[in-house]
Amino acid sequence: MISKITTADDALSVLRDGMCVAANFWGPGTPNYLWHMLLNQNVKDLTVCINNYVPKTDTVKEKGAPDPSLLLSRTKKIISAFSARPRDELPAMKEVMKRIAEHTLEFESMSHGILIERLLAGAMRQGGFYSPIGIDTDIETGKEKRIINGIAYIFQEPLIPDVGLIAAEKADKFGNLVYHGTARANNPIIAMAARYTIAEVFEIVEPGELEPDTIVTPGIFVDRVVRIPENDTASRQRRMEWIRASISYREQQKMEQAADIEAARGIIYERQVNR
Repeated sequence: MISKITTADDALSVLRDGMCVAANFWGPGTPNYLWHMLLNQNVKDLTVCINNYVPKTDTVKEKGAPDPSLLLSRTKKIISAFSARPRDELPAMKEVMKRIAEHTLEFESMSHGILIERLLAGAMRQGGFYSPIGIDTDIETGKEKRIINGIAYIFQEPLIPDVGLIAAEKADKFGNLVYHGTARANNPIIAMAARYTIAEVFEIVEPGELEPDTIVTPGIFVDRVVRIPENDTASRQRRMEWIRASISYREQQKMEQAADIEAARGIIYERQVNR
């Protein structure tokens, strides 16, 4: 069997204009290195399928945190289960809303469960499935509805990305993957659903060195494996830099929100006293 180990630029050279790229975006299971390396590819009009479309602040981004909006200028459609609200420290979300209003960007939103089930249906190469989620809301617009045993359902089509970018802990040269803890997340499903799957890992071992019971994604679902350089911000040694920065930012947000709540309570109290 031929080794699947290669460089990021070589693995990502399969990308073409108009392709759909799927990636898990949540904490340590994010393919941070591959996402940054996508900038080297001269492609446009992409559809990005990401469970968590939340751009990062400049401070956190400088530390190397994964930011889905890095490819915003090359994106024509976003498929996501969650996004941030527009605010001053996240100019990318303001740009997203502006482009949606200008009809230069499409944003398809759904629950996380529906998104993953659509990817799973794609992985199984099924024709789709029926779900009651979204009945009598904007979600049902343009979709087939059917009554089954007295219950209304919406038909959901499968998602089959052209390219899937995934993150794992370890791989052998044949592409068998081992994950660590919650970093597994949606990566195994994306690996099965995508027509072409690229995995980034911290460590590569020889065939036979992985315990068979620990392999979650068999190499049959992986086309290329890329090792994260040790000096990269996505490396095991340096990723704590952006994780700590993200935690610090969230703590600052909580403090600011608490201060706003206390200020609002003070205003309400003053109104009650002055009555």
